[in-house]
Amino acid sequence: MTTSITEQSVASRTRTFALTVSYDGTQYSGWQVQPGRKTIQGELERVVRPLMGQLDEGDQCDSDSANDTSERDRSGRILGSGRTDAGVHAIGQVARCVMPRWNADGKALLRAINSRLPDDIVVLEVREAKGRFHPIADALGKCYRYQIQVGGNRDPFRYRTWHRVTTHLDLDLLQKSAKKFIGCHDFAAFQAAGSQRNSTVRTITSSQWRPAIEPVDGSCSAGTQWVYQVEGNGFLYNMVRNLVGTMIEVARGRRSLDWIDEVIASKDRNQAGPTAPPHGLFLCRVDYRDDLFQS
Repeated sequence: MTTSITEQSVASRTRTFALTVSYDGTQYSGWQVQPGRKTIQGELERVVRPLMGQLDEGDQCDSDSANDTSERDRSGRILGSGRTDAGVHAIGQVARCVMPRWNADGKALLRAINSRLPDDIVVLEVREAKGRFHPIADALGKCYRYQIQVGGNRDPFRYRTWHRVTTHLDLDLLQKSAKKFIGCHDFAAFQAAGSQRNSTVRTITSSQWRPAIEPVDGSCSAGTQWVYQVEGNGFLYNMVRNLVGTMIEVARGRRSLDWIDEVIASKDRNQAGPTAPPHGLFLCRVDYRDDLFQS
């Protein structure tokens, strides 16, 4: 059977795909590839590499900067929208996958990847993107969620994804604390040490706590569950966990509500609250312009 010119063209050209990835980060040392450690990026690259039919098992690049533009780097990499830490989860992480010779559609790529991934990682969606697509530089905003259980028993069904707080929290103070972060602020006081950025100014468009919907998984907890959701145009390293740790200090009565204003003004990480544990945090969504994807 004769192969059409169109089929030959599709088969020979390099194609770029955007993967929406969900994972339980409990057993992983974060997103980024690290020598001798199990990571989300490493698992995805291990699975995709044979599908590319191009790279050797050990041929990896560990750069994920916004300047990653060379074809050699691009065609061997699964580049994520950001590095989630060890123990952090994702519902909607977005990653770029460049396929040198893929002649099937995105659904076929999704099936091929998922059939080889471990049970705690899944690709939810595959969209073909324009060749210029960059998951970090092109991101317009992100949405994160943090889950806490207040009081009650240690729950064997939730301990991997909920941070259990044993002391009483004032929900009204939690809500008022969350509103303090809305708007454009310099969040230097909430950035982890050793992760300097050109600018620490970010705009938060939504910041609120809400009660969680009760589970139907046989949970034995007698406590209450609260979910913090925050959206903005970008987040600094450990910023969400530091925001949560600071709000919990206020809700416990250890600090006043006005203290948050003082922390923001200080631009000093040492003035803010402790970093909340990683296992309560989820990357929920990353936003992009529609014109970055193929119709």
